[in-house]
Amino acid sequence: MNRRFIFLALVFASVVLLPLRSPAPLVYTPGEGWVYEPVGGEGKWRRTRAKDQLEVAQAGFDKGDYSLAAKAARYLVKTWPLSDYAPPAQYLAGRCYEARHDDEKAFKEYQRLLEKYPKSDKINDCLAREYEIAGRFLKGQWFKLWGYVPFFPSMDKTAGMYERIVRNGPFSEVAPHAQLRIGAAREKQGHLPEAVKAYETAADRYHDRPLIAADALYFAGVAYQHQAGKADYDQSLAGQSIASLNDFVTLFPGDKRVPEAKKIIASLKTEQARGNYKVAQYYEKRKRWNGAQVYYNEVVLQVPGTPAEKEARQHLEALKQKIMPTPK
Repeated sequence: MNRRFIFLALVFASVVLLPLRSPAPLVYTPGEGWVYEPVGGEGKWRRTRAKDQLEVAQAGFDKGDYSLAAKAARYLVKTWPLSDYAPPAQYLAGRCYEARHDDEKAFKEYQRLLEKYPKSDKINDCLAREYEIAGRFLKGQWFKLWGYVPFFPSMDKTAGMYERIVRNGPFSEVAPHAQLRIGAAREKQGHLPEAVKAYETAADRYHDRPLIAADALYFAGVAYQHQAGKADYDQSLAGQSIASLNDFVTLFPGDKRVPEAKKIIASLKTEQARGNYKVAQYYEKRKRWNGAQVYYNEVVLQVPGTPAEKEARQHLEALKQKIMPTPK
C-alpha cells in the first residue's frame, strides 16, 4: 500500500514539475490578465514600435475583433506609456470594452485616460462616453460581480460614476448634466438629503446655464417636499422647499413646470398652516395666550383668503380680550 502511494506521488510530481510545452489557448500576462491565444499565434500581434502596435489595435477594432484590439492597445500603453500613441490606444481599449457591452471595464479604461493623459484630444469624447455609460446604469443596468456575473443595480455606484465625470471636467459640456444625475441617482437610492445637496450644487455652480439652473431649483424643491412629507411633517424642510420653488418661479417664469411648482407651494403652505393652527390651539388650551397669538398670526400669513385664515383671525380677536389688561 505504501509502495503504491509512493509510486503515484512520484508520477504526479513528475507530471507537475517537468517543464512540458502545452498548446494552451489561454495565456496569462501580468497586468493584462487571461487572454485567448490561438495555437501558433502567441505574441504575433505584438510589434516593436508604438506606431505599429496602434495600427494592429485599430485594425482589430475595425474588423470587430475587440479582444485582439483591446490586448494590443493595452500592451502599447504598458510598453510605451509616454508615447504619443499611448492616449489613443488607451481610448481604443475603452471603445473595445464598450463595444463588447462591458460597460464597467469601459468606464475604467476611459477613466485611466482622463487621469493619465489629461491633455489628450480624446478628453471630451471620454467624458461623453462615460456619461452615456453612467446613464445606462441610472436606467437600471446591473453591475457585475467580479466583473463577469450580472449581479445588481446600484445607484450608489452610479452616483459615484457621475461624481467622477464632474471631478474630471467640472466645466465640460456633460458636467452640468452629470451633476443633476447625481441627484437623480441619490433620489432613486432614497437618500434625499444627498439628492438635495447635488441639486443645490448644480444650481449654484451652473447658475449661468438657465436650463440646468431651472432643473436644479425645481428638483431641489421637489426633493425637499418629499423629505418634508416623510413621517412627521417637517416644517423647516417645507420652508426650504417653498424657498427653492419660489426661486424657480421667480427666475424662470416661462418654464412649463411653473404651474405645478405653484401648486406644490400652495400645498406646502396649507400643510404649514395646519401645523401652526394645531400648535396655536395647544397654547390656547393651556392659557398661554402670547404663544397662541404668534402661531395664529403665522396661519394668517401663510394662507390668506382661506377659511383657515378666517378662523385664525377669529381666535386672534378673542385672544386680544384675554391679553389686554383689564382697566382699573
